[in-house]
Amino acid sequence: MDMFIDGAWCPSALGARQNVTAPATGEVFDTVPTGTAEDAERAIAAASRAFEQWKHTPMAERVRIQKACAQVMRDNAEPVGAVLNRELGRPLAACIAEITRSADLLDVYAEEGLRLNASMSLASGPAEKTIVTRDPLGVVVAITPFNYPITLLMFKLGAAVIAGCTVVAKPAEDTPLSTLMLAELFHRAGLPAGVFNVVTGRGRGIGSALIDHPVPRKIAFTGGTAAGKAIAAAATGTMKRVTLELGGQSAAIVCADADLEKATTAIARHGFANSGQFCYRVNRVYVERPVYDAFLQRLTEKAARLTLAPAGGDGDLGPLVNEKIYANSELQVADARDKGARILLGGERATGPGYDAGFYFPPTIIADATHDMLILTEETFGPVLGICPVDSAFDALAHANASRYGLAGFVFSGDLAKGLTLCEGLEAGSVWLNDIHRSSHYVPFGGMKESGLGREKGRYGVESYLEYKTMYLSYEVPA
Repeated sequence: MDMFIDGAWCPSALGARQNVTAPATGEVFDTVPTGTAEDAERAIAAASRAFEQWKHTPMAERVRIQKACAQVMRDNAEPVGAVLNRELGRPLAACIAEITRSADLLDVYAEEGLRLNASMSLASGPAEKTIVTRDPLGVVVAITPFNYPITLLMFKLGAAVIAGCTVVAKPAEDTPLSTLMLAELFHRAGLPAGVFNVVTGRGRGIGSALIDHPVPRKIAFTGGTAAGKAIAAAATGTMKRVTLELGGQSAAIVCADADLEKATTAIARHGFANSGQFCYRVNRVYVERPVYDAFLQRLTEKAARLTLAPAGGDGDLGPLVNEKIYANSELQVADARDKGARILLGGERATGPGYDAGFYFPPTIIADATHDMLILTEETFGPVLGICPVDSAFDALAHANASRYGLAGFVFSGDLAKGLTLCEGLEAGSVWLNDIHRSSHYVPFGGMKESGLGREKGRYGVESYLEYKTMYLSYEVPA
């Protein structure tokens, strides 16, 4: 595939290309351009030209087009999902579900667009009016990771486009193809040329050129904390707005009075989904001592039922996307083992027919974890859970908050008052009590501390692509 700029496919200026590899087999099955600063300039110029028209497009028409884009996602969920399955390795059904759920978010953003309004103060003097309105920011650069490439793109694109902005997207090097497919589908559905452009390449190449360019007014990024800090620092050079959804080391607290059946079911489901490759997953669990052994037994039994999907086969979990991501799980398990933890499940790379060519790591449970271990202090981004016994739920709260991250938190307690107190005490952007659901499309999503800046989803996401403008009007009162 080529890049998609100004409504058309195009190669990079220098003609260089890079491989797209299937994680399940190690096979190179496609290539995409390795973009340059010249390609970034071309894409930004296209988005800038399109912005002059798109910002004046009536909201009702933007909504109509965005809903058409949502429908074309649903209509093409299977072919786009099949490409996502191949480039990411996640089981096919989950890839298709990502496409359809992302289409729902586009519809939510479209509905929020219809609710935007200006206001007029009643405190103005005679022959004066003061109007507060909001203008779209302009060209937006959206930089997305590999783990949920379509969902996390729609977090940004759906909000930006309905607000009247135009977008240059740079998908992750591992998973560019599904994003490129959607760019053409959206163009066919009626999104004007230049409103949604996709460039490919490396972060330190075309990514840096996009961030440093003076024209874009916002960078929307989901990815690692170190990269997010670098983007935030670079954005200050031109005072770009930023939305940064960064790393997490999310803690769950399991109280002695919790429903262990519900807690272990939720944690097993959430902690190992997408092979642990998402930022707000449960990474560490603090369990009060009276129920510690029973919790470990139930959780281990449920995690052991999860199956790996070999190349060409079915299962609950796919491979990790590349060697770098895989190595982190292996490193954290070895670190915990060396420091005295018990590995109750997994802990070794899966091998054999269907597995040898991919980076397969089974669901892994580390018991008796301590805070000198990486599993309780650093993001894993893999199917590994660290479990730590605590003397009280409020000791667990102190441990949960003693982290530079603050993306999500989870509490399980049979005492509603205690559970709510713990939820209120967690320093995290999203907190769940007594179950773990998908994050809602209607409410804000984002992190505290080094887990990010700003919020996405719902009206909160749309508002982050708008700039307040105050207009003071004076006129002659007819005699």
